Amino acid sequence: MMASPATPVLSESQLATLRRHGEERSAAAGDVLFKVGDERYPFMAIIEGEAAILDAAGHEIVRHGASGFLGEMNLISGQTVYLTAVVTQPMRYIAVDRDELRGLLFDDGPLSDLLLSTFMARREALQQHEGIGIEIVGPRSSEATRRMVEFVRRNRLPYTWRDSERSEDSAAATPIEGIDAQPLPLVRLPGGRELRNPSGGEVSRGLGIGLELAPREEVDLVVIGGGPAGLGAAVYGASEGLDTLVVEGTALGGQAGTSRRIENYLGFPAGISGSELTTRAVSQARKFNARTATPYRAIALEPGTDRHVVRLEDDHEVAARAVLLATGADYRRLPIAGLEEYEGVSVFYAAGPPEAQRCGATRVGVIGGGNSAAQAAIWLARGGALVTLMHRRADLRETMSDYLIVELERYGVAVRDRSEVAELHGEDGQLEAVTLRDGERLPFSFLFLFLGAAPCTEWLGDVLARDAKGFVITGADAGADGLLETSVPGIYAAGDVRSGSIKRCATAVGEGAMVVRFVHEHLSGVPA
Repeated sequence: MMASPATPVLSESQLATLRRHGEERSAAAGDVLFKVGDERYPFMAIIEGEAAILDAAGHEIVRHGASGFLGEMNLISGQTVYLTAVVTQPMRYIAVDRDELRGLLFDDGPLSDLLLSTFMARREALQQHEGIGIEIVGPRSSEATRRMVEFVRRNRLPYTWRDSERSEDSAAATPIEGIDAQPLPLVRLPGGRELRNPSGGEVSRGLGIGLELAPREEVDLVVIGGGPAGLGAAVYGASEGLDTLVVEGTALGGQAGTSRRIENYLGFPAGISGSELTTRAVSQARKFNARTATPYRAIALEPGTDRHVVRLEDDHEVAARAVLLATGADYRRLPIAGLEEYEGVSVFYAAGPPEAQRCGATRVGVIGGGNSAAQAAIWLARGGALVTLMHRRADLRETMSDYLIVELERYGVAVRDRSEVAELHGEDGQLEAVTLRDGERLPFSFLFLFLGAAPCTEWLGDVLARDAKGFVITGADAGADGLLETSVPGIYAAGDVRSGSIKRCATAVGEGAMVVRFVHEHLSGVPA
């Protein structure tokens, strides 16, 4: 049995609240309340009795008793069910429909905090448990397989990777042998449905998440990018009556969504994880009827008079009276030959629970001098890895917060100044060592890269003004009236993609919220 996820209990007043929004039911020992692959199930608060939670193989994970409750993040996101719940002692429970529960969470702060924090803790625990969620079958030498693994990682989906080229994974050979010459990877969804070399969108929609867009959508405001700036705009835009659509090409939350801990976000003195901030922001946006569509990649922008058209992959388009560009930036890669062979296998761009589990008791290198690099190094060290942080400056204080420098020392992270990696050594994607530019060779089994990012603006072409590095120019420098307006009226930029922006999560949220005022001013002169 895995380490038990969060198992808090509900108070009598909370049970009373749930009774008003649900119905009381009973179940006999042996009854299945929900099973792997189900499309949905209600929230269940146990009055008396007990239920066991099982994985797809029937192994017990945890039990919940009186005043406990069943469920995890798929109750909020709408994802396919990953687990099975079986009654072990005759039960009476309150069933609350998923849609009814969402509305209740917006009205009851204490209950919302309890359920959301528990659901997120359970999801994080599931990510460390083999055999739950998606099964990806394909060798590490397959670029498409590595790309799919990275997609599910960034979307924080529980998964198991069956890799026939990992000699220590004896369970991988059997599923691989039964696959013919059709394209890899094979992706098995909870419940048994199989997809061959699917796109991220096919997997998302196969899991019941990710809004499926019509060939043409018409909205007041389309937000391209689902990071802090985009989600901030979605919350404020939708709450102020704008028909708002968020289009995201990879995973909601952006780079901030992968952060282990954001310590300096206003209102959270104990810090908040990127995944929790993202979950709360998405729930808040949906409360006001903002729609989120992911993953859809924007490929072209065509300005118009009354409406601008954003063209998406797979022949979709969105016509909007106003457009917000909040595409952020992509991770920078090391300019090293053969890097792609290691990516997704032993070289990563984010450190989550699956990576921390794999890296325990191994030597790990983290490259970068910013706060994200420090947060990852600390997280990995706390998980038992022997971590070395490498950066190319003479002093970390030039780019890193003081409190993180103290934490690096506290958790025994070795720091190497003026260090740049020149070469990777290993076989079949598994890293064994790196060589620095000064010729020194360091043994590492895993490498994490936090090298900053380049703006995701190549798809814009010459449609609007960008600076020499590709960031979108706004305000007076772009000849625009509004601070966040681009060189094209009705098109705005916020967050990391904007030239001159402060690369901070809170600032991005603020810009996303602020842009809504400019959108209202613009729309007052644009026909509905």
